[in-house]
Amino acid sequence: MPWRLIGCVVILILLLGFIGFNLENRCDISFGPRGLLTLSQVPVYFTAFAAFILGMLCSIPLVISLRTKKPKGPDQGKPKKREKSKAGTPEPVPDGGTYGID
Repeated sequence: MPWRLIGCVVILILLLGFIGFNLENRCDISFGPRGLLTLSQVPVYFTAFAAFILGMLCSIPLVISLRTKKPKGPDQGKPKKREKSKAGTPEPVPDGGTYGID
């Protein structure tokens, strides 16, 4: 099944439901101290979506900086080897599971 398509349709249905229930709800948005610039009668769903999109835009520099970091040393990119400790660790389970059936 095309799970991405189904997920996209479910998200769109949820968004349309949110918009449908909030069509009549409106709010005022003030920018700056003492209402320097005020937008009045803005739909609530528009405010929520604008806040979501602005939050995603603010996270873009963080994502880019995490992807462009390079390893600092020769061992930086390799996973660390775990030392096996004998005390308190169970024996490895064979391929057939704990009862030998599978």
